[in-house]
Amino acid sequence: MISLPWRKGRQQAGNDNERLLPALDRRQGTWLLAAAALTAAPHAMWLPGWVSALCMLLLAWRGLLLWRGSRPPHRLLLLCITLAVAVGVRTEFGQFFGKDPGVALLALLLGLKLLETRAARDIRSAVLLCLFLQLSIFLEDQSLPIATLALCGTLLTLGALVALSDPAGRFGSQLRTAATLLMQGIPFMLALFLLFPRIQGPLWGLPADAFSARTGLSDTMTPGSISELGLSSAIAFRARFEGDAPLQGQRYWRGPVLTDFDGRTWRARPFRESDTPFYTVTGPRIDYELTLEAHNRRWLLALDYPGPASPAIRHASDHHALALRPIQTRSRFNLSAWPESKIGLDENATTLAAAIQLPPASNPRTTTLARELADGARSHAEILDRVTAYLRAQQYRYTLRPPPLGEHPNDEFLFDTRRGFCEHFASAFVVMMRAAGVPARVVTGYQGGELNPIDGYLVVRQSDAHAWAEVWLADRGWLRVDPTALAAPERIEDGLAEALAQDADLPLLMRANMHWLRDLRHQWEALSNAWNQRVLGYNPERQRALLERLGLAGNGIASLIALLAGAGLAIFIGLYLWAKRSNQPKDPLLIAWDRFSARLARADLARHPWEGPEAYGRRLAEALPDQAPALLAICSSYAELRYGRRRPDAEIRALNKRIDGIQIQ
Repeated sequence: MISLPWRKGRQQAGNDNERLLPALDRRQGTWLLAAAALTAAPHAMWLPGWVSALCMLLLAWRGLLLWRGSRPPHRLLLLCITLAVAVGVRTEFGQFFGKDPGVALLALLLGLKLLETRAARDIRSAVLLCLFLQLSIFLEDQSLPIATLALCGTLLTLGALVALSDPAGRFGSQLRTAATLLMQGIPFMLALFLLFPRIQGPLWGLPADAFSARTGLSDTMTPGSISELGLSSAIAFRARFEGDAPLQGQRYWRGPVLTDFDGRTWRARPFRESDTPFYTVTGPRIDYELTLEAHNRRWLLALDYPGPASPAIRHASDHHALALRPIQTRSRFNLSAWPESKIGLDENATTLAAAIQLPPASNPRTTTLARELADGARSHAEILDRVTAYLRAQQYRYTLRPPPLGEHPNDEFLFDTRRGFCEHFASAFVVMMRAAGVPARVVTGYQGGELNPIDGYLVVRQSDAHAWAEVWLADRGWLRVDPTALAAPERIEDGLAEALAQDADLPLLMRANMHWLRDLRHQWEALSNAWNQRVLGYNPERQRALLERLGLAGNGIASLIALLAGAGLAIFIGLYLWAKRSNQPKDPLLIAWDRFSARLARADLARHPWEGPEAYGRRLAEALPDQAPALLAICSSYAELRYGRRRPDAEIRALNKRIDGIQIQ
């Protein structure tokens, strides 16, 4: 709503768009180059290397020409470069249509447009290209840093427009004008964000992008597959509990259950689904909100053991929770857990038969050991006690860097290397139980999590990925047994960092002596989580909740659009009135004269609109003869300053002092 001063100088009236520039003004070029560089920089993380390098080269070329004051390259040269760019993009992506080739073309065309800048319309075209690229970055990433970069890029782009209209202005003045323009757009942005009818799904993104994200877990497990995640600090999900969070040792987040084993790889079996759990929930209940990062699978990674939830979820017959469709965007679920529930009390014979199978001639030393331990046992529970006691006594080493294993991985882990990560312990334990005739299976998921003291969310990272075991006993159902706890109880009770405190491969942020760095990460992650929850997570349900608080729920989309239009009109009128008032001159001499007139008005001696300063002074002298000299001096001084050729600041300050010295009863 502020008014921009139109460019003065060489131009034909009404033909500013066609005005040729002998050379791009250095200040205009600086604004444009800064805006283009900041706009293109975030795209370098996703564009092919040669595209990013060529964009940098084109911008550097334009900067060199600007520094030298040279003319743009010949159009024929630019045409050849453009054709080469088109061929390169077509070769790289196989097409011109689609998000990736489209963004690559936009980035390259921005550099080429800057090189051919000859008229004011070329500058405006470059500005539009910058705005399109700032918009397209959200197709790749919607995080707070990217949004901040886009906002800064928009500010520089507006600065380029201001410099086009006012090339003689100072940098600080142009920056303030650009910032004012940006601030004027924020109320409209907020109104659109809060009131525009929301659609289910992400605000940004394309259908094809939904399948690019993957979690670290899969429905298979081989030696080393989970230990590879131990170095990843990427967040898998967050949880916020209504009461106190469960203790570290109770935080088992259930994922795929692996039953089939070929001697090296564990795989999930097909399972049945139901709207209700395959067990009766009992014991204390834990309510929490789960915010799950996109992984394009249906696993919810819910806390053991999940119960009915709203919105509806599905339950698998192996007792892990499922979403109705793959998690392709960051999603939020309100869940409940009953950790003391007994599961699998009435397990079917087919499932139990699969949970006892072993491939022939696989891991012979492990199976022989298990049968020796089970010899003479009177129950499966006794076998379980013997196997756990054996593993506890062997003092195996828990490490992020287990050595590679060969054809019989469980034999090599138990008898040769004696070093492993959670998948090694879980796999060896389940093989031993099966060899002893006890149904057992591997469960993968996450264990633990770190409570962020800033926002109270429990953060579970990929490094918290874990594998444990379940053993079936006739009178107790499936029992959780974590073989890792036998060798490294610190992993379960205190987390991965404590269990591997002496491991040189431990990531920097997880080391015990880096508390200050972890505190900084907590603050940053709390800020990012607030952005994710309140901005990116502003879905139709949250919009309906907001409208209910405002008393506007249930009026339909038409009413919502009408409300949005009314809010936009009110914002426009408010900004117009503000701009109209702020554009009025702030003449210090006029301010002093108005202040003088206002003081006399309180004594019923207000100045008439038609009355000049000398006539007003004579009338004041007649009304207040005791102060006549001072009043006449003020009016005479104002007339000289107002209508004279010079208005020094010192004399205006002196006039203000005279006005302050007037005593009005």
